[in-house]
Amino acid sequence: MSENPLKLGTRRSKLAMAQSGQVADAVSRVTGRPVELVEITTYGDTSREHLAQIGGTGVFVAALREALLRGEVDFAVHSLKDLPTTQPDELVLAAIPRREDPRDVLVARDGLKITDLAASSPTGVARIGTGAPRRMAQLNAYARAHGLEIETVPIRGNVDTRIGYVRSGELDAVVLAAAGLNRIGRSDEVTDVLSVDTVLPAPGQGALAIECAAGNAELIAALAELDDPFTRAAVTAERSLLAALEAGCSAPVGALADLLADGQIVKEMRLRGVVGTPDGTTLVQLSTTGPVPQTHDAAMAFGRELATEMLAQGAAGLMGERAH
Repeated sequence: MSENPLKLGTRRSKLAMAQSGQVADAVSRVTGRPVELVEITTYGDTSREHLAQIGGTGVFVAALREALLRGEVDFAVHSLKDLPTTQPDELVLAAIPRREDPRDVLVARDGLKITDLAASSPTGVARIGTGAPRRMAQLNAYARAHGLEIETVPIRGNVDTRIGYVRSGELDAVVLAAAGLNRIGRSDEVTDVLSVDTVLPAPGQGALAIECAAGNAELIAALAELDDPFTRAAVTAERSLLAALEAGCSAPVGALADLLADGQIVKEMRLRGVVGTPDGTTLVQLSTTGPVPQTHDAAMAFGRELATEMLAQGAAGLMGERAH
């Protein structure tokens, strides 16, 4: 390959720059070429509307993809949960590296856990900030089941902005992705890790996607060294479920595929999915278990089958306007 620097397209946020920097180092190792970060502003970065209002799907991705198609960058790094489920023919997901912690976490005042928040609030109601209808649905359902008084408050902004609501006393807590805090070295601010039995993450949460032009065979071959086959199978199943539900990435849908192992021997993959109303009054939550998919088509089928069961249980009616 050429010795010229490879250009990596990335969003400008602190988190995006951190995770793109980590990918840049890995790509330099496998290609022997320097990697130059090219900062790109997306619509999702400039709009102050909530994701549900601006139609979440692709708002953090389109500008990066346009730069790829124009040849302004050689490859781009995305948070996989932000990617639309339909892949353009001109672009390819050349690598999906090993996934970070997919769980959601709480950053709360006074180091509190979710079970302690309401009882210690002067009003008796804990105000918890999140911009995701998925989190709202599951947090409200959890609170209802455990007799906790909470109010979910829609917020947007980067990590500093969100945690700032807690530091200022405006909110009792905020919910964030563990992976993001880990990547920017701020995991010590977590006060509670939310079990996936409490809150299922967004499809693809914790995973990164490295995308490049479909015609760049040499780069695709090099980037393949960074691919983690299980992570790819897992997130493919999760995103297939999302697509089969005809839901966008701002819909109240959670999904997680994980390995079921006996000691060191991987036996099966389990896929869990949830759809709910933001107030948590109604959830459709199902799971399926089967052999670990060995092909893209098998992983897609795994997700579609669970989505079909969820739709039969009434999932479509819980998502509001569905994506097409």
